[in-house]
Amino acid sequence: MHKNGGDMKVLHINAVSGIRSTGRICSEIIAFLHENGHKGYIAYSDGLKARGYKIGTKFDHKCHALFSRISGKQGYFSVLETYRLLKYIDFLEPDIIHLHNLHGNYINLKMLLKFIAKKDISTVLTLHDCWFFTGKCFHFTVEGCYKWKVECNHCPRVHKDNPSWFFDKSRKMYQDKKNLFGQIKDLAVVGVSDWITGEARQSLLKNAQIIRRIYNWVDFNIFKPVSAEDLRRSMNLEDKFVILGVASFWTEEKGLSEFLQLSKELQKDMVIVLIGNLNESIDAYKNIIHIRETHDINSMVKFYSMADVFLNLSMEEACGRATIEALACGTPVIAMNSTSNPEQIGVNCGYVVEKDDQVDLIRKINQVHRNTKIFYSEYCIRYANQTFNKTNCLNDYIQLYREISGG
Repeated sequence: MHKNGGDMKVLHINAVSGIRSTGRICSEIIAFLHENGHKGYIAYSDGLKARGYKIGTKFDHKCHALFSRISGKQGYFSVLETYRLLKYIDFLEPDIIHLHNLHGNYINLKMLLKFIAKKDISTVLTLHDCWFFTGKCFHFTVEGCYKWKVECNHCPRVHKDNPSWFFDKSRKMYQDKKNLFGQIKDLAVVGVSDWITGEARQSLLKNAQIIRRIYNWVDFNIFKPVSAEDLRRSMNLEDKFVILGVASFWTEEKGLSEFLQLSKELQKDMVIVLIGNLNESIDAYKNIIHIRETHDINSMVKFYSMADVFLNLSMEEACGRATIEALACGTPVIAMNSTSNPEQIGVNCGYVVEKDDQVDLIRKINQVHRNTKIFYSEYCIRYANQTFNKTNCLNDYIQLYREISGG
């Protein structure tokens, strides 16, 4: 056992396993643990089958989502499923529990955190968004709401994120989180960017034993420039300047309306490729190609490599992994000057633009067009390798595990 100087046993808890940004992060940490003589497991509600424990059923997740919308509270249901998870944790006896996204309608937060405090299990909390230190919000900057620094109430996003149909329970959830996290003795909080780490230091998590920034990363053995001429040919884009956007789900928050507006003002040789799930038809926009979300990493590498520029028009990013992946593939990035976006773009790796400044956005796109992608690529790859180096970031987590668990 680790307590006696041996290997560490770490259990990750996350909404998904092996897919999307957070699921892949969990899988990569677990693989790195095993490579270095430790043990890693994951408890998850959806995604790829993995070593660990699958929480709940689709029926339970739907019930939880319904109860959440009716009551206004997220993470207060799935009692039986959480009880079963706690039995599994008792059996596993992990040295460390690493919490990721718990707001996916699959777990009872109070039961889990009370159990962790009672069993005195060292805990790491990674902030992939802001939900752990707000009453209910994933983000708050667009609304300009900073009540979470004192106490949430009258939430301006009550109908967003995990939406509530009737009630605003943000104050209740804020107080519960403050009390529950306050009872965990060995708590480490990881921000995935300098921006969100700085916010955490002003939040209900400010008394955690450790608060530290560890960037998200990419695997540079996978995310690197590859030939994409065949992809361009198959999409009839041989002579086009390709502008790429990526999101799991395209919403206003992810910049969908900005992309639609942009499409009306582009030069004739420019085309937008949007990858991700979309609820509405955009067939009317002839210079936009929509491709549904894919979990095929090799396909994503080809799209990043094919693109001439990557656009991140989201105003709220804890640490946009798609941005880093694009840079690693040698593609410059234009992003909004908000939250973590500016710190992800190194010198000669692209540009930041202000919200609603469509003129400057088009000016920056045209500048990349004139300079051509070749001007930026080496800078992008070098900056990504230096700043978001997978081995360095994973070693930072191993070191953090040792510190928080007294190893």
